[in-house]
Amino acid sequence: MMEKRIAIDQLEPQSFEAVRALEKYLAQSQLTPIHKELIKIRASQLNGCAFCLDMHTKYALKYGETPQRIFLLDAWRETDLFTEEERILLQVTEEVTLISQKGLTTETYEAALKILGERYLAQAIVAIATINVWNRLAVSTHKPIPA
Repeated sequence: MMEKRIAIDQLEPQSFEAVRALEKYLAQSQLTPIHKELIKIRASQLNGCAFCLDMHTKYALKYGETPQRIFLLDAWRETDLFTEEERILLQVTEEVTLISQKGLTTETYEAALKILGERYLAQAIVAIATINVWNRLAVSTHKPIPA
């Protein structure tokens, strides 16, 4: 049983509104709903965020993602279920999420520019940064999964 911790959304609601402003921006971005959810699920896997994994796997299914691809997302390199565009998004997601390891490498950055283009890559990086904020808030406070 995880210990109960502070609820930042209740104590500091303006902080959550600031992150929600990023979500509003992302809602009007060119990123497809599936791409956004793949980014959110993969970052949440890396960060061990159960709250966000629960939420975004449900959203992904709602948007038409298959259970098989969700189940295999942690091993995306070992399957041909993901498109070239999705594979580079997942690689960028991993490198930005694990930024302290080596950062977004030049090789990945250049490949992403070639495959995604500048604007789509920029929007993807904002999406990755945003889910990492949500992950850190939820993991740090042991945000409970809704029943």
